[in-house]
Amino acid sequence: RWFTHFYVVSVLWNGFLLIWLFRAEFLGESLPSWIQDMHHALGRDSQNEDMGNEHFSALLVLLLLWLHSCRRLAECLWTSVFSSGVIHIVQYCFGLGYYIAVGSTVLCQVPTNGRNGKKLSVQICWYHIIGVMMYVWASLHQHRCLAILANLRKSRSGKVVSLSHSVPFGDWFESVSCPHYFAEFLIYVSMAITLGIHNVTWWCVVMCVLFNQALAAALCHEFYQKNFSSYPKHRKAFIPLV
Repeated sequence: RWFTHFYVVSVLWNGFLLIWLFRAEFLGESLPSWIQDMHHALGRDSQNEDMGNEHFSALLVLLLLWLHSCRRLAECLWTSVFSSGVIHIVQYCFGLGYYIAVGSTVLCQVPTNGRNGKKLSVQICWYHIIGVMMYVWASLHQHRCLAILANLRKSRSGKVVSLSHSVPFGDWFESVSCPHYFAEFLIYVSMAITLGIHNVTWWCVVMCVLFNQALAAALCHEFYQKNFSSYPKHRKAFIPLV
């Protein structure tokens, strides 16, 4: 349940960055000096050429990241039913730092003062459309799978009746043990597509998410197999058919 803290931090921090980036791109304002200092510290210098598509892509990805955090926060508060499990302090600190760093990573994909007061000219490209469509598709499935997990601990009236673990069925659970982790991975892939596919920095973020979610899925898969003798043998841990 302390994952809720991650999404509170993400909604506030990335929402703050989103507002400033929106004002910089559409109103021609300059980003605060401390954000520009952060850019320089991370090695991102201003550029003279107008890279409108990259500016809009970064703004769109930051919006998607913020919406993702809002949805996950809402699910933690009103959908999920958490057990009495605890989180390691190292993992907790990593999670807080991650959601601060990931939004800053998006912001650093565009120069801080390269527009010279010009307002952003929006140009929607094919990769924006494909990325957003994939994002919506993966987000819907992730929500459905989280709702399935929550309903295992609720009665038909919606009252929590148990905190024990049960075998989930339905949606992507028919193929993998942890489809919500797989959907998380796809959401970050969709953001990589939205950034134009070629952004190496964001693909590094995708790989980080892949390894993190794959490890968690493997541990959950082993738990299911160990504790439920009739657990479906055809299910994979994380990625369908893999």
